[in-house]
Amino acid sequence: MKLVVPSLECLPSYVDALRRGLFPDNARGRQAAQEHLEWIAADAEGFLSSLDDPEARGPPFKRMDGELVRRLPSIGRWMWDGEFCGRIGLRWENGTASLPPHVLGHIDYAVVPWKRRQGIGTAALALMLDEARARQLPYVEITTNPDNIASRRTIEANGGVFIELFQKGPAYGGGNKMKFRISLR
Repeated sequence: MKLVVPSLECLPSYVDALRRGLFPDNARGRQAAQEHLEWIAADAEGFLSSLDDPEARGPPFKRMDGELVRRLPSIGRWMWDGEFCGRIGLRWENGTASLPPHVLGHIDYAVVPWKRRQGIGTAALALMLDEARARQLPYVEITTNPDNIASRRTIEANGGVFIELFQKGPAYGGGNKMKFRISLR
């Protein structure tokens, strides 16, 4: 498994994953998958460029509650083993490890359901930590739902230390989240 920059060459495999049950946004589920499919059909190159935006040149991000918030510098990568098997993203603030309140963590990821329990997420997170180090971050914070044991194990396998249990705001669907920190030094 390797991480690849999203590309037109790999796009058909991503589209297939969306149709087979990948939710690119855990909070919005099928709605997010449908939005991605529609965006790809209308403007595949624009969609791809939105996934890798280290200069934060893209438009503001629309939260679930409809509020527009500024976009952070970010990179998105696809987990690839000959086909799309997941996605992982890193976002940051230049000059600080802190994140604005509207961002729950530095890294988010998802492995397609049919490729889980193979260590793909753990390997992808390790590779993305190298990207975070390259941006001189001293640590990253990652959140997960308390009942997502697989995600907790992925984070812990990469050195994650539990920081706190907190309540997500309504813009994120409410409920509890666990925050972990991974030191990069």
